[in-house]
Amino acid sequence: MKISRRENFNAAHRLFRKDWSDEKNASVFGKCSNPNYHGHNYILEVIVEGSIDPETGYVLDLKILKDLIKDEVIERFDHRNLNLDCAEFADLNPTTENISKVIWEALRPKLDAKLGLEVILSETDKNKVYYSGS
Repeated sequence: MKISRRENFNAAHRLFRKDWSDEKNASVFGKCSNPNYHGHNYILEVIVEGSIDPETGYVLDLKILKDLIKDEVIERFDHRNLNLDCAEFADLNPTTENISKVIWEALRPKLDAKLGLEVILSETDKNKVYYSGS
């Protein structure tokens, strides 16, 4: 059985590598490497998989999942510049792939090990990343 919670957050970022020239960053990352940053309205879906608890009827209480996402993701990333405000991205390029992995790594230890976890992060209506570990 799978359950999911959908949330959104807004954040700015710049895709670039400090060890590359501005020209190489622009060549690889295009407009996303703008030195003045740019933003997205990210849509996050967190999927938890497991067995239904015979006592509660839940895989996981969705209120618990809602609060976990709020504490571990929304409070950390919403209305932030990921490059400047978030220690996780001090040396990690904040691509959607890396943001998804950071979110998964923040949530995974907070959930029972018997539960599966997948993070889906949409940067735009057309771009989406799926991450379930490893």
